[in-house]
Amino acid sequence: MAVSLWKFGGLTPLRLGKRVWKQIDEDAIFGHAAELSYYFLLALFPLLLFMISMLGLFAGPGTSLRESLFENMARVVPGSASELVQKTLTEVNHSAGGGKVLFGIMAALWAASNGMIAICTTLNIAYHVKETRSWLKSRATALGLTVGLSLLLITAITLVLYGGKIAEFIAAHVGFGSAFIIAWKILQWPVVVAFMLAAFSLVYYFAPNLEKPEWFWVTPGAIVGFVLWFLGSIIFRIYLHYFNNYSATYGSLGAVIILMLWFYITGASILIGGEVNSQIGHAAEEKAKLEARLKKAALLPEHYRHRDEERKAA
Repeated sequence: MAVSLWKFGGLTPLRLGKRVWKQIDEDAIFGHAAELSYYFLLALFPLLLFMISMLGLFAGPGTSLRESLFENMARVVPGSASELVQKTLTEVNHSAGGGKVLFGIMAALWAASNGMIAICTTLNIAYHVKETRSWLKSRATALGLTVGLSLLLITAITLVLYGGKIAEFIAAHVGFGSAFIIAWKILQWPVVVAFMLAAFSLVYYFAPNLEKPEWFWVTPGAIVGFVLWFLGSIIFRIYLHYFNNYSATYGSLGAVIILMLWFYITGASILIGGEVNSQIGHAAEEKAKLEARLKKAALLPEHYRHRDEERKAA
């Protein structure tokens, strides 16, 4: 599979696209994306609390980093949904006491990992494998992925928020000129995208119960999943900008519905990316089996010729 991954397992992009679309329908991917959106909603606030707890005092209430985090989150998450998230986190922080910090971090991590458990379950469907891992191993995988993805996201967010200041600090202390600062500010964006692609690759490597998973820093499915999520988020924001009547129709529930719709887009993007990797893997296996059968068929005449010669000699 390592050789054929970027050769699409011997498929043309058109044939791969047709296979993926067929499996999306057969595996009911959009239905499972709706299931994921529910689990994401339950895991969102524990995950954000865990990430903010990992940042410690630097992202405490009233700090500039916390405000910057919310501002940048608002650029991705739809407006009213972002306001709902900020309001909930603020209320939780006000009600939490100092003695509850460690317990709160562990409880938040545990609750946030439930969303990752749901991703593992649904990706098993996309990869056509059954879950044979023990409960302990599955939970450990989910916890590890939650921590790993949180670190990647925090690093990416830090680069976005403070990339320029970091470059200026390094240039001032090492002696680099303004060209270094400009180059840093340009290159930080490809690095952030690389971090996001690595996050998708981590999910596709650890989440499904694959017998012999192979690690790739960037997979076709990771690129497809990231692009679908990014474009889907932008299109959804544009739609809400012109046609957002959820609050008028559903009242205070409008923000929750918008948030779940965005989670639906996120879940569908992850699962479709998984289907891309899955179909490439299946195509590579089919190609290898076909080549083995053809090779065996080509050797058969030689086998019979040697057997006839042995009979004559006898």
